Amino acid sequence: MRILWTLPYLPWPTTSGGKTRQYHLLSSLAARGHRITLLVQSKTELDEATRAALEPWLERLIVLPRRPLRSLKTLLTVALAPTPMLASINGYAPHLQQTFEALLEEPWDAIQIEHSYSFQPFEQPLRRAGLPFLLTEHNVESALGAASYDRLPAWLKPFATYDQRRYRRWERRVFQQTSELVAVTEDDAKNLARLSEKATAVVVNGVDCTYYAGVRPDLHSKRLLFIGNYEYSPNLDTVEWALDAILPHLWQLDPDVRFAICGYALPPTWRQRWPDPRIEWQGFVPDLRALQSTAAVFFAPLRQGGGSKLKVLEAMAAGLPVVTTGQGSSGLRVVNGEHFLGSEDPAELARILAQVLTQPARLEQLGEAGRAYVRAEHDWAVAAAQLEGVYSRLQPAKEGVAALT
Repeated sequence: MRILWTLPYLPWPTTSGGKTRQYHLLSSLAARGHRITLLVQSKTELDEATRAALEPWLERLIVLPRRPLRSLKTLLTVALAPTPMLASINGYAPHLQQTFEALLEEPWDAIQIEHSYSFQPFEQPLRRAGLPFLLTEHNVESALGAASYDRLPAWLKPFATYDQRRYRRWERRVFQQTSELVAVTEDDAKNLARLSEKATAVVVNGVDCTYYAGVRPDLHSKRLLFIGNYEYSPNLDTVEWALDAILPHLWQLDPDVRFAICGYALPPTWRQRWPDPRIEWQGFVPDLRALQSTAAVFFAPLRQGGGSKLKVLEAMAAGLPVVTTGQGSSGLRVVNGEHFLGSEDPAELARILAQVLTQPARLEQLGEAGRAYVRAEHDWAVAAAQLEGVYSRLQPAKEGVAALT
């Protein structure tokens, strides 16, 4: 198939779950013979490393700059436009709209839009062309807004409430126009179906299981590992909750436990805020396997977010035992006590960690159960096949449009 795919960010380097998903789906579909044109509006420039990573999988790569976040146009649009804040930041981009409209003159078997917040520049060209398209929503954004706004100062809380209302209206408007709506978990699919009043498909998050197959965690190390993109508010909350509320309890039970914190955009102030030498500030690590091999547990005390967590899937694919919360295991068909250990209470999480870190055999059992689950249900080949199924349903809609014209 010839596929036109749009993104509001470059999917390389894979510094977030969304970028990881995009890169692996693109490469998996290209490997299956599909010809993909990727149209990106990006806040970062296309460098040679990113070009080299993406172009082998693509028929064309078109990258347009996004205007600066603090530009006057962006600030006025966020304040005054009917679209919500995220859609305003990523929308009202004439060059992007014109480029997309020109691309629609070519024959496509599938048109794929990622994220409702990126939709504004594509709305009018799609309406004028009357072409079917699919929209993939990684989270229920109107619900996730609470996590995005919780760091705003108190005087901006009324704006946050107003903007969430705008997003609910925007979601309904966008979903009404989609031919196929795609979620990443069954729970999100049900919520999106209620909002859109139409069937919602699921294309799961995945893992390159072969890539992680050789990892052997150090189950005697007493080292915890967490990985996140710290431009994303739920990951900031995870680390802060862990270090303020959980690790003090844990260190009372076992003072030898270490905590390695890794990922993109690590806030520099954290080192001063928590100077304990048992905290290892690793930052962004391109290849996680070496770190996974030094850890005993992947510790992800997430309280906010949506979808399913690629960081948890990658840990499971590496055979790394997972201790997490209900939010950390959301969207996965896993069982507490069988595939992971978890609680919502900080003192109980500390007790679970202190106990299981002295039980290497139990850690190995959990790690292998998680690895087997991911192999069976979350390899990227599974996700690519699910997406192909959605594409196949676009064909009758496309033929119907052709017949009418």
